[in-house]
Amino acid sequence: MTTLVVVLGLVAVAGVPYLVWTRLEARKHKRAAIIHQDTLSLGEDLVPASIHPEVDLDECIGSGACVRACPEKDILAITDGRARLLNPLSCIGHSACMQACPVGAIKLVFGTATRGVELPRLTPSFETTQPGIFVIGELSGIGLIRNAVEQGRQAAATIFRSSRRGRPGELDAIVVGAGPAGIAAALALIAHGLKVQIVDQDRYGGTVTHYPRSKVVMTGSFELPGYGSIRRKTMTKEQLLVLWTDIRERIALDIKEGVRVEAIHADGPSWRLVGPGWQDRAASVVLALGRRGAPRKLGVPGEELAKVAYRLIEPEPFADQHVLIVGGGNAAADCAIALARAKLCTSVSISYRRAELARLRSLVRKDIERCFAAGTIVPLLGTEVVSIAERHVTLQTAEGMRQLINDRVIVQIGGQPPSELLRTIGIELVEKRGEA
Repeated sequence: MTTLVVVLGLVAVAGVPYLVWTRLEARKHKRAAIIHQDTLSLGEDLVPASIHPEVDLDECIGSGACVRACPEKDILAITDGRARLLNPLSCIGHSACMQACPVGAIKLVFGTATRGVELPRLTPSFETTQPGIFVIGELSGIGLIRNAVEQGRQAAATIFRSSRRGRPGELDAIVVGAGPAGIAAALALIAHGLKVQIVDQDRYGGTVTHYPRSKVVMTGSFELPGYGSIRRKTMTKEQLLVLWTDIRERIALDIKEGVRVEAIHADGPSWRLVGPGWQDRAASVVLALGRRGAPRKLGVPGEELAKVAYRLIEPEPFADQHVLIVGGGNAAADCAIALARAKLCTSVSISYRRAELARLRSLVRKDIERCFAAGTIVPLLGTEVVSIAERHVTLQTAEGMRQLINDRVIVQIGGQPPSELLRTIGIELVEKRGEA
């Protein structure tokens, strides 16, 4: 009898954690199923611009190895016994999921079967169909800092081995984009003894400079020519900015910030780059622009005022101000929610031309609806911004014109893809529809 009691006690001790684990797993799978359905409902709005996994559901055995291997987390999940893509826009192409799959059910692809993604046709060294123009980084369809750095090194090596050199008074190469890919390319070109300049429409450091405070970035180990090895799997935004600043000071990079390249024209054996109030010539051009391109603008009077921004980095600069967010997507909603949660603004409003925010992920929708109910965000749906002034904005509503007291405007209506610039240069683009 005593032995039976002991055995039953041991079974109970072992069984309770198992029951807890199974309940937690069931909740996790249920939540994943809800998010998956929500992702599907967004349809074409959620087509990743870069490479991402595609799961063969007939081959998948639901081991979960891919989910555990993904460094980014919450991109893949198991629902209904199969791996599903939950958050395709956050995938940056580690390929760890594909390598971890025990049955080879995952492949990495661009675009989807129903909606393609345009990418430049590139040689193995990232040269486009226009000789002397290279495309690297996210614009090539590949994310991850480690990959961008390697692409920059390879492009620079090809330029060095070529006979393309700047004529008297010209540069050997201009690098457009001061993010990881552009920095790596410039460093490699300088290490090869070439005369190089970096230009960026924003500021040195690339997209990282706009990340929220303390955001962790997956980097992987990489080698920066002329600088040294970086042996870190992850780095925070602040750590990356320290790294970029140290590189700039030690290597004395020639950088022009706030320069937007609007056109690139052939000029004999060289290329002439043109932007507002600026132009220069180089034998080779390395485009490390990223996928975002220039922010899409409203095109209304007053948009040129300093009060208008196109992204939210931190809420502190908006303290004690009436802030209007313009847009109806997840980025606009996230921006409004972040400001509302910070509780620093005098007021936070969101203007969208349609009568409802119909394209939000369910979790974002729940958050913003709570803010609407609590009064921390004022919904101005079915409205359009007509003009912007120093102390107010004018909105077109169903009832007519309305003036809103306002100190700052944040426009979140997407961007103009760099593919248009590539097309005007004459670079051949190829459309990928769920293929490598």
